[in-house]
Amino acid sequence: MSKLVNAVGGERRWWAVMPTLPAPAMAGIGQQMEQAGFEGCFSLQIYGPPFVPMAATAALTENLKVGTGVAIAGTRSPVETAYAAMDVDRISNGRFVLGLGSSIKSCVTGMYGEPERKLLSHLRESVKVIRYVIANAHKDLDPIAGEYFSADFEEMMLTAPPVREEIPIWIAALQEKMTALALEVGDGLMVHALWSAAYTKSRLPFINDTLAKYGRKREDIEINAWPWIAVNDDKQKAIDDSRATVAAYSGYKEYEPFFEAIGFGDQARACQLSLGEHGDIAKVIGNVSDEMVEAFVTCGPVDEVLEKIEPFWDVVDSLCPMTPYRDLTMEQLTDYNAGLFKLVATTRARAGLVSEPA
Repeated sequence: MSKLVNAVGGERRWWAVMPTLPAPAMAGIGQQMEQAGFEGCFSLQIYGPPFVPMAATAALTENLKVGTGVAIAGTRSPVETAYAAMDVDRISNGRFVLGLGSSIKSCVTGMYGEPERKLLSHLRESVKVIRYVIANAHKDLDPIAGEYFSADFEEMMLTAPPVREEIPIWIAALQEKMTALALEVGDGLMVHALWSAAYTKSRLPFINDTLAKYGRKREDIEINAWPWIAVNDDKQKAIDDSRATVAAYSGYKEYEPFFEAIGFGDQARACQLSLGEHGDIAKVIGNVSDEMVEAFVTCGPVDEVLEKIEPFWDVVDSLCPMTPYRDLTMEQLTDYNAGLFKLVATTRARAGLVSEPA
């Protein structure tokens, strides 16, 4: 049997999403992740800042890396983001990855109430400021006058040296311009859950060309994909359970160009919900066909899922599989998460790292 490797010839690495729960439950999940062989876990920013659950997870685990997946750059000052990153890196003793994203205007301005910005240029500036603060807050900070952020730092007290002056920054991307930005300035590229295995593989020439454009090698950056996966021996049930998640994401007007480019523009437009109704997926779920679900969510038994996601490994260093989540009960979410653990255990067993799960 040939050795199973990632895109750069290393061991295939797995991350997971950590739910925000009471501390004993998070401790149990984190320790299970360590035992199952996950490299790390992420906390999502749905509403609140994702640093809090990652700090708790870091305190409850020993080796598991912790990351924000993602922290929305536009919801806080880059100085606060830098200090939050340093805090979690200290708590975790150097196990933290700062995942940053721009989100979309309807979220940043309409939900968080932040001013309208050019999201890509704002994220670029945020990365620059965050790196500068992390590297220099314990030394001295010169004034910054940027397009979106300006500060004189006159009241800034010197802080204790950080655990690391360079904390990895991974940038989340869906469309081409943000992907290019991540490849230019990021330590990692986190590809959106809408990137299927086939679509991800189709982007490999663009990834390689963009890295070359900026004088970077493939080994200079981590590429981490977030595929939606619904492990279920009843494949049709997995498809049906995933339909609401696909409907929700296709309902965002900002994502329409992406769906158009891959042949689902009409279906996406049919799913776009009027302002204030985004939570009512039932109104549009009927516009999502089985074919559309399977274009974005890998559904079925473990062996079938593994075969379908194999092309990811031609492009990525690591995978962070996610379950569909919209309109599912806690019992369903628990079952699908258990499926992800079984998936990872199976792959590690076939790599000769652990025993095959029952």
